[in-house]
Amino acid sequence: MLLASVKPKGKLIVTESTEKIFQIDDSIAAVAAGLLADARVVINQARVRAQIHKVTYEESIDLWTIARTIGDRMQFSTLYAGLRPIGVSFLIAGADMNGVHLIESDPSGMLYEWKAYAIGAGAAVANKILEQKWKQNMSEAESVQLAVEILSKTEKEKKEGSLDMVAIRSDGKYKKLDEDELKKLQK
Repeated sequence: MLLASVKPKGKLIVTESTEKIFQIDDSIAAVAAGLLADARVVINQARVRAQIHKVTYEESIDLWTIARTIGDRMQFSTLYAGLRPIGVSFLIAGADMNGVHLIESDPSGMLYEWKAYAIGAGAAVANKILEQKWKQNMSEAESVQLAVEILSKTEKEKKEGSLDMVAIRSDGKYKKLDEDELKKLQK
């Protein structure tokens, strides 16, 4: 399972200071599209929930429980006058005892499970490419190549070194791919 994003890059911005892909647990990560400050707050709550589960039950939390925690928090903001909706969508990916999952949470708190999906700017084009080129059981290298192709077709400006990718590997572990690994996997 692969999560990919493009970090903002410019002459004055410190690219490493912007986070769009968040690690929640050892085997769970989420990528955000929308208001990143809202994403940070929701993800921090999900991390706390995951840690409470680990301390209480001495095992990692399953992906659907974390997705419901995120969805419930987002839906809560739609119920009460005076609260604005959470302005972010997430793709939550991970591995648990039930397999590998990719779950979308939209600002209403609704949850959808996908085999492959894109959110944010360029999602329509990205999802069209995914429908055509995505295959079950793609290797990590094939997934990286497809992600790079999609991001190159959906990004307005080509920015060297702005790709951010995380793999949830077959052993269920979170791995942030650095630039050297990305270059190696793209060959």
